[in-house]
Amino acid sequence: MTEQLNEELLEDEDSQKGKFMTFRTGKEYFGISISYVNEIIGMQPITAMPEVEDYIKGLINLRGKIIPVIDVRIRFKMEPVEYTDRTCIIVIDVKNTVIGLIVEKIAEVDTIMDEDIVPPPKLGRKLNEHDKYVYGLARTGDTVKLLLDPEKLIKEEVLESLDEIHDEEEEEQENGGNL
Repeated sequence: MTEQLNEELLEDEDSQKGKFMTFRTGKEYFGISISYVNEIIGMQPITAMPEVEDYIKGLINLRGKIIPVIDVRIRFKMEPVEYTDRTCIIVIDVKNTVIGLIVEKIAEVDTIMDEDIVPPPKLGRKLNEHDKYVYGLARTGDTVKLLLDPEKLIKEEVLESLDEIHDEEEEEQENGGNL
């Protein structure tokens, strides 16, 4: 299934319009514009990083490139769960920073047109922590998918510190060292 989804990610930009990678976390379904998604991979060994936000699980080595990974459940202030064989990492590119999102289960690639997206309701916004990352709601079939803004999902200061890690990694590689 992951291979088929990765093939869909390689489609040209016009055919990506309105397409969302959807996944489940907890009891809710989320979607992220496929334009942010590079690929989907299975769980990898994660190297922990000291003194970072709790939702940043650490770093993975993906074909020689060091990528930080965050656990979406923990980012949304949900109870952490044990990773299973269904747990995946969605590798995304946000502002030229490659980041992995650990999700419980990939659902599918959905086509959701702009006219089918409504803004989230204002009532009770403080109740759900993840609402501030949601820019829209879409009904597909009999489920409602919360559409995420990846740029809000990852805090600006986290992006900056990840850029520093990335710069250090490139410098290390240029000097012939290994992480």
